[in-house]
Amino acid sequence: MNPAKRREIFLRLQQQNPHPTTELEYKTPFELLIAVLLSAQATDISVNAATRVLYPVANTPEKLLRLGEEKLREYVQRIGLYKTKAKHVIQTCRILVEQYGGKVPQTREALEALPGVGRKTANVVLNTAFGQPTIAVDTHIFRVSNRTGIAPGKDVLEVENKLLKFVPDEFKHDAHHWLILHGRYVCKARKPDCGRCLIESLCEYKKKEFA
Repeated sequence: MNPAKRREIFLRLQQQNPHPTTELEYKTPFELLIAVLLSAQATDISVNAATRVLYPVANTPEKLLRLGEEKLREYVQRIGLYKTKAKHVIQTCRILVEQYGGKVPQTREALEALPGVGRKTANVVLNTAFGQPTIAVDTHIFRVSNRTGIAPGKDVLEVENKLLKFVPDEFKHDAHHWLILHGRYVCKARKPDCGRCLIESLCEYKKKEFA
């Protein structure tokens, strides 16, 4: 895949969706951090269902600490791995209060030091809450990057590094959202919907599916 093709791919994605964002519901960087932490191996739909009930009750580190881990479990019990996630949320809240004055830090190192926060979660928060040109690679982005030839790689870190290298600077801030939405709704895991793909003519996938 050459630079001209990549630019055209992101230009088309931009024209279709000029202002993409996460499907997780949030109002503050802290709400986003907790939502992303809860979303690991879970759907955004299930996380949104939980936070719609949780956030009116507790949406700051201080309030969640007062709520406590046991009570938090009741709000997130329909999310996969909810017991571990509830533990990590409370531990993270304690660190935010004790070390950062209740604020979400804006560096990768500080974010990745929080319990339950890995590189992908840190990238999402840095990009979506703080406007940094990071690219969080999840299963959708990994699949789309390899299938299309935009940024093939054997693991998520290789794909992330290639995307950061190959995606034109003007598209870097929104690339994560375009690719995840494309993977979620068009370039799906079991059967890509190539017939309604706006970048099909630029895609280098060898086994295209036209229903």
